[in-house]
Amino acid sequence: MDDNQNQPQMQEAENQQETGTIFSSEQQTSEQPSQQADPLQQPLEAQQPQTTKPEEVAPEVQSPEGITGGPPPDYFSDLPPVYEQNTNKWIFIIGGLVFFLIIFGLFYFFFLKDRLGGSGGGTSSKNEAVTISWWGLWEGKEVYDSVIQDYQSKNSNVTINYEKVSQDQYRERLIARSKTGNGPDIFTFHNTWLPEMGEVATPLPQEIMSNETFNNTFYPIHQKDLSIDGNYYGIPFTVDGLILIYNEELLNQAGIVSPPTTWVGNQDDVLTIASKLTVKDASGKLVTAGLAIGTAENVEHFSELYGVLLLLNGGNLDNLNDSSAKEALELYRSFAEKGLWDADMPNSISAFTQGRVAMIIAPSWEVLVIKSQNPDLVVKTAPLPKGLNDNRISLASYWVEGVNKYSPHQLEAWKFLAFVSQKEELQKIYDAQSQTRLFGSAFSRVDMADLLTNNQYLESVVTQAGNDEYVSFPVVGRTFDNGLNDEIVTYLKNAINQTINGVDYANALSTAQSGIQQTKQKFTPTAETPSPAAQ
Repeated sequence: MDDNQNQPQMQEAENQQETGTIFSSEQQTSEQPSQQADPLQQPLEAQQPQTTKPEEVAPEVQSPEGITGGPPPDYFSDLPPVYEQNTNKWIFIIGGLVFFLIIFGLFYFFFLKDRLGGSGGGTSSKNEAVTISWWGLWEGKEVYDSVIQDYQSKNSNVTINYEKVSQDQYRERLIARSKTGNGPDIFTFHNTWLPEMGEVATPLPQEIMSNETFNNTFYPIHQKDLSIDGNYYGIPFTVDGLILIYNEELLNQAGIVSPPTTWVGNQDDVLTIASKLTVKDASGKLVTAGLAIGTAENVEHFSELYGVLLLLNGGNLDNLNDSSAKEALELYRSFAEKGLWDADMPNSISAFTQGRVAMIIAPSWEVLVIKSQNPDLVVKTAPLPKGLNDNRISLASYWVEGVNKYSPHQLEAWKFLAFVSQKEELQKIYDAQSQTRLFGSAFSRVDMADLLTNNQYLESVVTQAGNDEYVSFPVVGRTFDNGLNDEIVTYLKNAINQTINGVDYANALSTAQSGIQQTKQKFTPTAETPSPAAQ
C-alpha cells in the first residue's frame, strides 16, 4: 500500500543460528566499554627567597619635637632598605602567578569548556542564546510542543525548532546539507541506518548519559542497534517491530480460540490455522485467506517476514546460498503454492481492512492505517509464533533521534534529547500522539512497559522487546533510505518473483546474494553484516 507513515541500525543485525535445524536461535549480548580523559596539569616553579642582613643603626637621642610632632625628617631615610632588597622576590612571585593564570585559561578554553558546558567545541554557555533545529519525519510539531516548552522553560536561552520534513531522498539531503553547514542539529533516523550514517552521526557523550544508564533505561534491541565500539549514537523514544495482527471475528467464526503460537510442528501451527481460515468459492477462487504470505508484490513487509524465517532457520544475508536460506524461502512460498494466498488478492493491508484475510504480520503502526480505514473492525495483536525449541524472533523497525556532528551545539542537543527521554516527557508525547490518532508509539523505556500491559495493540510489542526477541536486519520496507534497505528488499522481491515464474529456489537466491553483497559493499564499511549474536 502507499502509506507514508512508517513509525516504528545502526548496525545491521542477523541472528547467526545453527544451520540445518529449522527455526532455532540464540540470545544476544552487547558490550559497552567506557572512556576517560586525564586532565592536563601545569607545574609552577617556586622562587627561593633571598636572605638579607640589615645594617646596624646607631641609637639616637629623641628630641622633644620627636615626641609631639612625629619622627624627625631624616628618620625613614636612615632605615635599612628592607623593601628594596625584597623587590626581586615579589617580581618572580607575581610573574609566576600571571604565567599560571595564562596557562590555566588556555587549558580551560581548549579542554575543559566542552565538559563544563561552555560555548566552544559545539557547546554553549549558560547565558548564550542557542537555537537547535530538529528534523523529524512522521510526527507533526504538535506532538512535541509540550516537551519542547518544558525544556525551554528550564533553559531560557535555548530555542528548539522542530520541522517535519519529506521522506523523499531524506537520507541523502541530510548528509549533503550537513556537510555544507545547513543541516539540522538533531535528526531522525531508522534503527537499521546506523552503518550508513557515519558521515553525520556523533556519539552520545558519557556526561550526558552513561552507558550504564542507557542500558538500564532502554531495551536490549536499542543497545544492539545503536552501539558502535562502545559508544551509543542515538536516543530512542519508541520501539516497534513485527507482530501478528489478526481479525478476532474471523477466528471466532472458524472456531479458533487464539492465533497460532508456533510456525511449524503441531496441530495449531501457522500453516494449519491458516488452512482452517481459508475460504474459497465454487470455482476455487480465494474469498478469504488465513495469512498474507507467499508472494512479494501484494504482501506488505514481505522482506521482513522472510528475514524472520531466515533467522529462525539459522541463516543470514551473507550466505543465501546455504540450505537454511533455501528452506526458509520454501516455507514462505508454501502458503501460496498450497493456495492459501495468491497474487490475485488485494494488497495485504487492504485485504485485512476489507476482511479478506484473517492474519497479517506487520509493525504496530499498520494497525493505525487499518483502523483509520475501517474503525469498526475488531483488531487484536499477538507476538510472532515461535520456532522449534521455543525460540522466538521478530524484526525490529523503529526510529531514533541522533545529533549531527556538524552541529555547533552538540552538547545542548544531547541534553535536550536526554531530557525528552524521561518518563514524564515520553508520556506527554504519547498523550499528544493519542490526540491525533488511535494510540501512540510504544515507549522505549523498560520501566514504562507496565503502562502498556493491557493495550490490545502495543502489549505484543513491549512483550517481544522485553524478552529480547527483536533483532535488526536491513530488509525493512518503507524506510525510504534509497540505500541498504531499499536495494536489499528489491533483490529479495526479485528472488521471490523468479520462483513464482519457475526458477529454482537455490538459483534465485544465488542471484540475490550477488546483488546484496554489492549493496553492502557500497553502503557499509565492510561487506560482512554482524549477526545478532555477535553484537
